[in-house]
Amino acid sequence: MRISHEAIYQALFVQGRGALRRELSACLRTGRVLRVPRARVRSRGKSFVLPEMISQRPAEAADRAVPGHWEGDLILGLGSSAIGTLVERTTRFTMLLHLPRLAGHGKAPRMKSGPALAGHGAEAVRDAITRTIITLPEELRRSLTWDQGAEMAQHDRLKIDAGVQVYFCDPQSPWQRGTNENTNGLLRQYFPKGTDLSTHSADELAAVAAALNARPRKTLGWKTPAEALDELLP
Repeated sequence: MRISHEAIYQALFVQGRGALRRELSACLRTGRVLRVPRARVRSRGKSFVLPEMISQRPAEAADRAVPGHWEGDLILGLGSSAIGTLVERTTRFTMLLHLPRLAGHGKAPRMKSGPALAGHGAEAVRDAITRTIITLPEELRRSLTWDQGAEMAQHDRLKIDAGVQVYFCDPQSPWQRGTNENTNGLLRQYFPKGTDLSTHSADELAAVAAALNARPRKTLGWKTPAEALDELLP
């Protein structure tokens, strides 16, 4: 007899609604006490049509044979605060994007067609990615894969400014950025859900990224992402 992983998860989480909830959640890395079936997640959200989809990404990115292919995302916090994440697929090297709120946030209604004062509008994200990724050699910035969020509306400009090709996941398909999703799960240990992420400075983000990059990974033969990246640099 075969039982799907979804049935197992649902059984565990149903039991967790009783006396074992706190005991179970304490054992989970995410601390999540409720589970939303994937089918229900697919029905939410909006998508937009873009020319460069993940199906057009070079095969070298999919098999991790060549470094320089990145996955990116935002992790969100209280009050629409956010931190950007970039993860290199081959080495799992992580870089974090500081996205501070703009002046006037929360003090007045946002002007129509005005900047996103929460700090993670399309222009702010474009500038943060460019500022961060151009610190790398050209051979380590081949492509970036992101989901279809509005924060990537300026992807055409990003390709010019950062010199990186941008590809987009299919709608409601976060597993197509699996490396980034796993890394975001680790980052939640430092930046819990329901907290204000705007309180963290750029130096704090750099310290967290350094901690992750110094963490040995089984998939890298117990090397750290920093060591794996260093081996690729001239």
